[in-house]
Amino acid sequence: MPIQPILPNPEADRALRYSPAIQVSGAARTLYISGQIGIDAAGVTSPDFTTQPTQAWTNLAAVLKAADMTLRDLVKVTVFLTSHDYFAPFVAVRAKFLGDHKPASTLLIVSGLAGPEWLVEVEAIAAVTG
Repeated sequence: MPIQPILPNPEADRALRYSPAIQVSGAARTLYISGQIGIDAAGVTSPDFTTQPTQAWTNLAAVLKAADMTLRDLVKVTVFLTSHDYFAPFVAVRAKFLGDHKPASTLLIVSGLAGPEWLVEVEAIAAVTG
């Protein structure tokens, strides 16, 4: 398969919610996606944490769709959370969107995002071969 996970420690790596690395072979079309936040189409940001990552993933899926890609084409995801308290609820929302798909991932806890009401930001890289 042209897009495959690299698992240096296969037994331990299977338990992870992400892949340590993703290799894209051959000619690929790559999409670099700016950070998506929890703002809906009307420009509203919910104060509820669970709503914000749900909206951010929905926005990310819409960007992918506009590029004729899906969440399964994600090869790298970077997440910024403004509190460690949001980690577990974020992981639950992520699982609803990604299921068993495990792109390479980085998650950072930051002191704040560009908008003080923003609690989460998700940026990504997607690739399709062919």
